[in-house]
Amino acid sequence: MSAPGTTGPRVHLLTGGGSGIGAALARRLLDRGDEVWLLARDAGRARELEAAHAGARTLVGDLGEPGRLSWALGHQAQPDRLDTLLHIAGVVELGPVGDLTPKIWQETLAANLVGPAELTRLVLPQLRLGRGHVVFANSGAGLAAHAQWSAYAASKHGLKALADSLRAEEQEHGVRVTTVYPGRTATPMQVKVHQQEGKAYDAARWIDPESVATAVLTAVDLPRDALITDLTVRPGLA
Repeated sequence: MSAPGTTGPRVHLLTGGGSGIGAALARRLLDRGDEVWLLARDAGRARELEAAHAGARTLVGDLGEPGRLSWALGHQAQPDRLDTLLHIAGVVELGPVGDLTPKIWQETLAANLVGPAELTRLVLPQLRLGRGHVVFANSGAGLAAHAQWSAYAASKHGLKALADSLRAEEQEHGVRVTTVYPGRTATPMQVKVHQQEGKAYDAARWIDPESVATAVLTAVDLPRDALITDLTVRPGLA
């Protein structure tokens, strides 16, 4: 599918393509003939992603080490322009403030906030050239924080601030920014959350990743006369 006013396939860079919402998005974009680049934390993961998503290209860079992203991407071929940058990857570690160590805080903020900020900075020239669209997969925790969720919620509150500032700054360059706030979604991360909460996991209770992917693509495919700035997706009635 071509971007409005352009010819040829649209070009996407996506994080978190190995499972859940990211994997669903990668499949959908490839199925419609778009060019998909997937960020992988290391070379082994890149090979796994290429095997799982035939036709996708990979870039190696670890969001958990934001300070090394510039060096890593600078040694690899990158797309010349980008129609979308899709920030889907994330990590979660629950626990009371009294138990969370600086290591947990640093790892959570790096992967969920500082890494996405740095990746965005590094590919802004390609996004500006393509008059592209940045999508941040946030969370309900990015709007309200609850007990045990302080580190994750703080990273997601920060991600909202990043998106809002980026939208205001990049409007003059034609870059659009959307934040999507999914509720609990049936992903491997949700399995981990249930384990940490000590609760039984039932995927049927939660949003299908394909449904969140549909919401994201609705925002991405919207004609340029309109913009979805913030989109909340919650579990419905099965």
